[in-house]
Amino acid sequence: LKMAHHVLLTGGNGFIGSHILAQLLDHGCTVCCAVRTQEKGDKILKDFAGQESQINITIVPDIVAPGAYDTAVQGTPAFDTVYHTASPFTYANAGSNLQFLEPAIKGTLNLLKAVKDNAPSVKRVIWTGSCASVIDYDNLVSDPPRLYTEADWNPVTWEEAVNGDPSKAYRGSKLFAEREAWKFMKEEQPHFDLVTLSPPATFGPLRHSITSIGELNESNSRLWKFCFSSTKDAPVPYMPVHTYVDVRDLAHAQFRAMIVPEAGNQRFVVCARQFDFQDVCDILRSHHPELSERTPLGKPGTRSLPPGAYSIDNFKVKKFLGVEFRSLEETVLDAARCMLDIERHEKQTHST
Repeated sequence: LKMAHHVLLTGGNGFIGSHILAQLLDHGCTVCCAVRTQEKGDKILKDFAGQESQINITIVPDIVAPGAYDTAVQGTPAFDTVYHTASPFTYANAGSNLQFLEPAIKGTLNLLKAVKDNAPSVKRVIWTGSCASVIDYDNLVSDPPRLYTEADWNPVTWEEAVNGDPSKAYRGSKLFAEREAWKFMKEEQPHFDLVTLSPPATFGPLRHSITSIGELNESNSRLWKFCFSSTKDAPVPYMPVHTYVDVRDLAHAQFRAMIVPEAGNQRFVVCARQFDFQDVCDILRSHHPELSERTPLGKPGTRSLPPGAYSIDNFKVKKFLGVEFRSLEETVLDAARCMLDIERHEKQTHST
């Protein structure tokens, strides 16, 4: 089914954004990618060689600047859908907590304002958030275990986000950006509707090209660090975000969010299931014996999560958007193939 949708996509050069771009192009959409530099735009065109005729590039150097998106939202042909996935996240490059909070909130509001004022043709804005806006990270384990749904919000306060550790700031940035987006919709009553999609840890193969393991997105880089470049005797790690989604299933949900009318003004948590790093290590050991010295052994076949660990209900995203989820094994093995390739290339480059 090919559709003549004209789409503006922010963050199309990133891990999640490039998978959304792939879905849109494969379904016949034309996509304008808003990126910070021409170099990032050129890289998209290279990564999607063969589909360049469906792609335009527009440069938005600073998403926080007032009016940042005012010209970007005025496309020819006019856009009917806008996807916002741009919110720079790596713990490594954040100086102060406000460097997490401000780009996420201002970038989101700048985009919504620009669409309201300059893009009358847009019917829907689809915003990518994070489960960080849903989960209470100070209470990850409870009796009985907590089951989160779209009705839940992370109780972190602005003061905690500004003054806490960087993870509080990151989680706050997702929470306050989403809260502000819904507040904007309520107060401004614009001509478009809003859909928000919040994934937990997002794993899987890359659709964009990177040259080193150091450039991996946050979730995949944790997978790499804990399971691929550790040692056999290392303890199996515990990660507070012990729910995940495959990036390809998330991208499919994003595409469905555009074409399913009933998705309008809905909040979705896009989660496959709970996962356990012991499972990940077991999968890697059985399929990649060559990694046996690099992958924690732990206690194969047992559960490493605490008994009262929370999980997330995915009923709504399945029912509204008709999304099915891949198995953990498929996700881990496809991510493994991709990351091991990157490592190989990196080693070859350094040895030549």
